[in-house]
Amino acid sequence: MLEIQVFEQSMGYGMVVGVGLFFAAVMACISMVQNRYTSFNTHSSEEFNTASRSVKPGLIASGIVSAWTWAATLLQSSTVAYQYGVAGPFWYASGATMQIIWFSILAVKTKQNAPRAHTYLEIIHTRYGTQAHIVFICFALMTNIIVASELLLGGSAVLSAITGMSVYAANFLIPIVVAIYVALGGLRATFLCDYSHTVILFIVILYFVFHTYTGGADSKIGSISEMWHLLERAAEVTPVAGNEGGSYLTLKSNFALIFGVIQLCSGSGTVFLDQGYWQRAIASKPETSVKAYLLGGLAWYPIPFAFATTMGLGAVALTIDNPLTASQVSSGLAAPAAATLLLGKLGAGTLLLCLFMAVTSAASAQLIAVSSILTFDIWKMYVRKNAEGPELVKVSHIMIGVFAIVMAVFACIWHSAGIDLGWLFLVMGLLIGGAVFPVAYTVTWNKQPKIAAIAGALSGLTAGLTSWLVVAKCYYGEITVASTGANYSTLAGNLAAIGTGAIVSTTLTLLKPENFDWEITRAIGRNSNIQMGHGGVVTTSPTAVVNSEGNSRSESPNGINEKPSMPEKDVTVLASTEPEALLEEDVDPALLHSAYNWAKWASIIMTLVLDVIIPLPLFFSHYKYSEGFFKGWVVVSIIWTFIAAFICVLLPIWESREAIMVLCRGMKKDMFGGR
Repeated sequence: MLEIQVFEQSMGYGMVVGVGLFFAAVMACISMVQNRYTSFNTHSSEEFNTASRSVKPGLIASGIVSAWTWAATLLQSSTVAYQYGVAGPFWYASGATMQIIWFSILAVKTKQNAPRAHTYLEIIHTRYGTQAHIVFICFALMTNIIVASELLLGGSAVLSAITGMSVYAANFLIPIVVAIYVALGGLRATFLCDYSHTVILFIVILYFVFHTYTGGADSKIGSISEMWHLLERAAEVTPVAGNEGGSYLTLKSNFALIFGVIQLCSGSGTVFLDQGYWQRAIASKPETSVKAYLLGGLAWYPIPFAFATTMGLGAVALTIDNPLTASQVSSGLAAPAAATLLLGKLGAGTLLLCLFMAVTSAASAQLIAVSSILTFDIWKMYVRKNAEGPELVKVSHIMIGVFAIVMAVFACIWHSAGIDLGWLFLVMGLLIGGAVFPVAYTVTWNKQPKIAAIAGALSGLTAGLTSWLVVAKCYYGEITVASTGANYSTLAGNLAAIGTGAIVSTTLTLLKPENFDWEITRAIGRNSNIQMGHGGVVTTSPTAVVNSEGNSRSESPNGINEKPSMPEKDVTVLASTEPEALLEEDVDPALLHSAYNWAKWASIIMTLVLDVIIPLPLFFSHYKYSEGFFKGWVVVSIIWTFIAAFICVLLPIWESREAIMVLCRGMKKDMFGGR
């Protein structure tokens, strides 16, 4: 058994507490500067929860990359590389990038059909009513709990393996220190902190890549050619089951393909049902939301692809004579093993920092997302309907702390039950996949009735659970942690969940279509006299709107101005008191329609290229990579990483150059006086 603990426990505690509190201090400074020198104030609930819907695409893309880079992104991608060879990183990246690209369609549809919503659950409540709202709150919170558990399970496992730190201590300390800095800054400051995490992430990835492939005598691999030769030797010693010739150098990998399908299903649930991604769509500028998600998807792809192609395959190459145990592999320790073998304490410490950045940045997205759900969809919806700005901010702070404890408790429960990162990663899709299509249809298809949304989600959950357990029992002969986390049982559960949800919701919609009027959801966040009838059927009456001059006008659903239905003072009282929501202008519909077309065609093209055109010919040809082809494969991953680094590191600075100058002038004036 390979021993990878190279630090004392004090290193683990010091990193979690010290680095966490450092970022809390940074967040406090960012919030202070923002409140002092900009028009955005963190004491506003609109600013705290939606960043005033004004974030530019570069920073949104960086935030998406940060939120989608879980512990699993680095650990599980390296695990499948260790298990399946080059096919593992490819299918991890291709299977999880598509959801971000597809979500660009939902982002622009949200801007078209519910531009002032705070959460996607608000849209569900407005369209379908309380019953559906409660059902989808359960799915949303289940998604966030599973994702948060994965973050902590992966992070605490590596911290424990490298430093000997208690897993239970890590499970509690990580979310608590993250909760501190999230509560201090809200969504915009979280974006800025995520940006710093992403910068560190790319530096570390490129450091490992170049040390592995160009480290010369200082590296135990040293070149792409040497990696190829070591992988050839590894296939002779421990051939890969289901791969062409047992090789690590082929996309003809049956189990990697199965993993790719599971990744597509589970990733769809964890993006479409995670409020964190809707929150970024809501926070983005309407005219650039599609651009942000397309850039985010393209920038995220090389993180698992390049990192796992380096570290996962590096672990294979360096442990030929002393392989990892099945337990170590399932716990996600392939990458830490490679880092330790390549660079000793320096490598282990560097990976630990990178992993901590990934865990904390993704955890911050989970905390702010869940706090929005608990604040707007539970507190404001059912507890205090008249709650306004200051109270909502206070409740958001409390809910951040509550969910920090909840995610820690669940991670400890999973660990005590013997559930690790690998098991939870493969199983999560069958629990939440049934709700994917009903949620997507909610903002894109006005024909879907309430019964189709609810039945699709619940039938998908039932079918997923049933298929999962039946296959585990019939194929593997028993229902255990091992059999329920195996490839075929999780594949059956994931496909059944998302497929049944899609079929049921689509069929019921075609049988009992409704003609929902989007004016109902467009009125979220502003005063409206449009009332929702049974099942979301509209009862039409004029809508009071506050224009950019602050005057009240009345607008019927067909856009014709009529006599105001109530005095102007009543409009101000009933509408949101947050100025950002009150004065927001509707974006040109033609511009949004153009963005929708971009999102649609980009999704189709990227899906065909990454999931069909590239992999399937290599799979069905049974091609084994030559040394030259492998060199090209690695070089492409490195080039793509540099492009992603440009998008996430340099583009946000360029887009914010004017705002940075304003801040500099303001601070200069405070320090030295004058203009």
